[in-house]
Amino acid sequence: MAGPEDILSTVEMLQREHLDVRAVTMGVDLFECADRDIDRVCGLMRNKILRCAGGLVEACSDIADKYGIPIVNRRIAISPIGDVLAGHGEEALLQAARALDRIAVDLGIDFIGGYTALVQKGMTSSDRALIASLPAALSETNRLCASVNAASSHAGINMDALYQLGHAIKETAERTADRDGFGCCKLCVFANIPEDNPFMAGAYKGIGEPECVVNIGVSGPGVVKRAIERLKATGDKIDLGDVAEEIKNTAFRVTRVGELIGREVAARVGAEFGIVDLSLAPTPAIGDSVGEILEVMGVKCLGGPGSTAALALLNDAVKKGGAFASSSVGGMSGAFIPVCEDAALAKAVGDGSLRIEKLEAMTSVCSVGLDMIAVPGDTTAEALAALMADELAIGVVNRKTTATRLIPVPGKKAGDRAVFGGLFGESPIIDLPCATADEFVRMGGRIPAPLVSLNN
Repeated sequence: MAGPEDILSTVEMLQREHLDVRAVTMGVDLFECADRDIDRVCGLMRNKILRCAGGLVEACSDIADKYGIPIVNRRIAISPIGDVLAGHGEEALLQAARALDRIAVDLGIDFIGGYTALVQKGMTSSDRALIASLPAALSETNRLCASVNAASSHAGINMDALYQLGHAIKETAERTADRDGFGCCKLCVFANIPEDNPFMAGAYKGIGEPECVVNIGVSGPGVVKRAIERLKATGDKIDLGDVAEEIKNTAFRVTRVGELIGREVAARVGAEFGIVDLSLAPTPAIGDSVGEILEVMGVKCLGGPGSTAALALLNDAVKKGGAFASSSVGGMSGAFIPVCEDAALAKAVGDGSLRIEKLEAMTSVCSVGLDMIAVPGDTTAEALAALMADELAIGVVNRKTTATRLIPVPGKKAGDRAVFGGLFGESPIIDLPCATADEFVRMGGRIPAPLVSLNN
């Protein structure tokens, strides 16, 4: 590990370039709270979370002040509620969702994730109830985040779950129509969901994780952008290999910052340190954009030729730098392309250069997937399910994590603007040409796992 003086010198060099700790996420195991009495479950969950995470906000504030690095979000991830509440029905799940939201408010936590079902190979009655409860749970709460793992490289794609999710997303959007369907921003649908992800909406406390664990997500698109600009400003002849090396070196330094802070937070709250996730997660702020990194690399038309190759270079270099810096790198480390949360990507959608087909291609070489995509409000549940299936298929075949956050914006069409505010940002609504695959989706069943599933 680098010493504090090394970290502080790095921070001093990068402090004007949007370096931040995007998320400190404490994972809390709740399986001991399982009970047939839902009132008792809610009480046990509250006691366990307060006991483990009661000092998290204060610890993050103290350590942020100590090093002068903003910690943007303090979060909690819990064991997948679909399993904790096995045997319970929709009303009990909703009661738990409201209780978890109140706990987050009482603790001053920004988000609580883990309203989660793992259904890649099939659904239990509790899983079906959880998915059915999503519209109410996401519209009636402010800080609760949900996720569903509907596919994996070893199980294939659960199309029955995606069809049910398509309807749940539509209803969630309608219930939050006054906020442009904002409830859907808090739901991720995954293939190969990671157990140690600190980023919402997909964070949950994995079954194989310690009982109480701190995972940290560090983000700095602006840092990487400025590093490339400095490299180009030297006047020396450089090639893409030089650019990759500069990104890798920058990722190394940023990862060191993250691990130091993560270990200090974990020690302060008496939890185990899990992983540092170095993901270039943009914000709507100008200068804090993955799209701007691609532009400074020479791809002036986002969505045009070269976009996928440049993103592949960026994603690979970030992962290599992080892996060299720490043996505790995990989560989804790489580059995110959440359209609404990235000013440059949102502009490219508005200009018409970045279309859904190109976004899908770019997701094959980056982290996550079709993230924060606003689509027309009249998009059918079947079309949403088909689009999710397309994205998850990329993850299944390539043995990588992919996910979707799709927001059908009620009453709006392609070209109109969806506005969510804060870190969730805003974007023009993207066109979905030929959005009809009803017969394919309604056939249901499970798309079998590819041959790679036999690797064990």
